[in-house]
Amino acid sequence: MEAAGDEFMKYRSPLVSRYASKEMAYNFSDRKKFSTWRKLWIYLAKAEKALGLPITDAQVAEMESRADDIDFAMAAEEERRLRHDVMAHVHTFAHCCPVAAPIIHLGATSCYVGDNTDLIVLRDGFDILLPKLARVIDRLANFAEKYADLPTLGFTHYQPAQLTTVGKRACLWLQDLTMDMRNLQRTRDDLRFRGVKGTTGTQASFLQLFQGDHDKVEELDRMVTEMAGFKKAYLVTGQTYSRKVDIDSLSVLASLGATVHKICTDIRLLANLKEIEEPFEKEQIGSSAMPYKRNPMRAERCCSLSRHLVALLCNPLQTASVQWLERTLDDSANRRISLPESFLTADIILSTLQNITEGLVVYPKVIERHIRQELPFMATENIIMAMVKAGGNRQDCHEKIRVLSQQAAAVVKQEGGDNDLLARIQADPYFTPILGQLDALLDPKTFIGRAPQQVTRFLSEEVRPLLEPYKGKMDVKIELEL
Repeated sequence: MEAAGDEFMKYRSPLVSRYASKEMAYNFSDRKKFSTWRKLWIYLAKAEKALGLPITDAQVAEMESRADDIDFAMAAEEERRLRHDVMAHVHTFAHCCPVAAPIIHLGATSCYVGDNTDLIVLRDGFDILLPKLARVIDRLANFAEKYADLPTLGFTHYQPAQLTTVGKRACLWLQDLTMDMRNLQRTRDDLRFRGVKGTTGTQASFLQLFQGDHDKVEELDRMVTEMAGFKKAYLVTGQTYSRKVDIDSLSVLASLGATVHKICTDIRLLANLKEIEEPFEKEQIGSSAMPYKRNPMRAERCCSLSRHLVALLCNPLQTASVQWLERTLDDSANRRISLPESFLTADIILSTLQNITEGLVVYPKVIERHIRQELPFMATENIIMAMVKAGGNRQDCHEKIRVLSQQAAAVVKQEGGDNDLLARIQADPYFTPILGQLDALLDPKTFIGRAPQQVTRFLSEEVRPLLEPYKGKMDVKIELEL
């Protein structure tokens, strides 16, 4: 037994100790892993018995009754002695199942339990992530709908550009998230079971067990695959399933990481402008030195972890490329880290992003002030067209506007003053014919194009239908512990 406080004497991954949800932490736990190994041994024994091998009901019943009775200390000691994790657990299971001991792992190779368990864990990991991503999309869709017609400055090159709306900008985020949703669902649905394939994928050991009966070997593979909850198994494997499966799985998670990084970077930029802020708790401290600060720490956490998630993709790419012939073991240690960390990290950033999107704060008056500072410049083309309609000369008007605009820009940039272009136009007798139209010409809602209509159509046609399968899982609210 560890003494109290011993856990603080060794490294603990902050992905688990600090951030991850209980369900995702359990999905990659030793308990989940090794109890799944035992389930797979039970599936194998049941199928072999059903197909005629001399396995008794008593042996299967004993295995089922002791499936969750795992002596982890014994397994660790056996692994130290044998230097083989699978055989250590075969011996540990056999110790508590003396009747079944002779038939545990019959005909199988280590990858029967190792790789099949990995595929189960990947599938279950996606099943944890998909509802979380759906909730993020739902919260952000509600936000986009609420602010569909609130004008705001658009930015290109992070310089003020034509107006958009707060809701339309959120739809840019949603567009990427819905692509991630489809990618995660497709990758999850494309997963197959490794199945019962033997040491190099030829099923030779099982063909020998069934005395050359190919049909029984195929049926064994089908039965075990079905028991494990998969519709299909890979027809061809080496000792392992193709490590390109890991590339596919981690690619969509890395792509999600890129999406979240972009969204949270945007939120951080808007927080600097004081237009939008993430939730801020009543007693939360932004800075130990500057008590007035409200730092976007949740968005910063998402960006930090998203970079880690994107970087993890290098591991399966390199691992798949260096697998020799039917298999080499240099995949193993790497995958013990890269697979769990990718799913744990994705889980954390989705939980954090849900918390952010449930409490985004918008400051319309600040947004309005920023529009007022830039809109006179953007309205110059409308002013020119109005003057031409009133009988003016387009080139003369353009020159007038150019001179006044540069004078106003000098006030803003050199003197630190407000944009006074509108006042200059009002004071110039040349523009007398359109003075009564200026308020209408400078109405921000005339500069947002079809943004509100685009929001409505996008949400109704592409976002809401995507969320239908998750309607029963939308009420979960995220309270971050840290």
